[in-house]
Amino acid sequence: MIAEDTLIQITQRFEFLEAQMAEGSGDIAALAKEYSDLKPVVEQVRRYQTLLSDMAEAEAMLDDPDMKELAEEELPTLKAELPDIERALQLALLPKDAADARPAMLEIRPGTGGDEAALFAGDLLRMYQRYAEAKGWKFEIIEHQESDLGGIKEVTAHIKGDGVFAKMKYESGVHRVQRVPATESQGRVHTSAATVAVLPEAEDVDIEINANDLRIDTMRSSGAGGQHVNTTDSAVRITHLPTGLVVTSSEKSQHRNREIAMQVLKTRLYDMERQRIDGERSADRKAQVGSGDRSERIRTYNFPQGRMSDHRINLTLYKLDAIMAGDLDEIIDALTSETQARQLADMNG
Repeated sequence: MIAEDTLIQITQRFEFLEAQMAEGSGDIAALAKEYSDLKPVVEQVRRYQTLLSDMAEAEAMLDDPDMKELAEEELPTLKAELPDIERALQLALLPKDAADARPAMLEIRPGTGGDEAALFAGDLLRMYQRYAEAKGWKFEIIEHQESDLGGIKEVTAHIKGDGVFAKMKYESGVHRVQRVPATESQGRVHTSAATVAVLPEAEDVDIEINANDLRIDTMRSSGAGGQHVNTTDSAVRITHLPTGLVVTSSEKSQHRNREIAMQVLKTRLYDMERQRIDGERSADRKAQVGSGDRSERIRTYNFPQGRMSDHRINLTLYKLDAIMAGDLDEIIDALTSETQARQLADMNG
């Protein structure tokens, strides 16, 4: 049962925001953001309250001989709706991750497996590019180092769109591949891995960086194999001295490289702070489905069997070609549902 006081407080806050916005008083942008966040919650509150009111009305009609038959028909239908509407309301009331609506930084690095791991990292990059394209998101590669065989030594991408981090945060972790590498002459299946990290983009208010904490170096940009791709010292490397974090950007414009490197640095520092806070909230960690520990092996892609297995929720799908082509909705929806189920269990337990 959901506390009526809580629902009244939510509705009153929503109506207050509505009135403030109509008057044009206060910080309109902040009011609009809170109003937008509360609106779907209030819609579920009102739906729930309407159903309870209809049920009470139908039960009162049982005492009226003229209305009793109609009430006996209506009540079972209304009662059957209650569990679904209660669940929808509980889901709406779950605490939201403030970063869910943000753009994200995606980082992919090869793990064990040499050249094959680098090629698989490239496959993962293309998978995420296609997923972003299907979602209508903007996908921009901001740092890219190729291996000699056309794989990836390291890549950082910026993904911008509606609810990017909410969808992409479940991708952080170790992705394992089992297949016959192109370089394998005996036809043997090899196991390789790549690490994916998805970080919510930092906003200026999140992280304040002291200029004295930074060492900024410029250097010549280089491409795959170390060839110089231009002759100016435009690449920028920023070292954050207190943490030892190092960020580089190798676009043609040195000014743009400073912007990119600073944004990546802020995002990594913001992520470190989020990880620290999450680590202190043991209850919150229980409610996560492996979206915190990036050393965790989260998924296996078995090419000979056309199979993808997500180890966090014991999900196995035999549609590997579609998944590698960016069809990730079924996996991400299942992970989201599992997270919500755990949060509901914690809330009700």
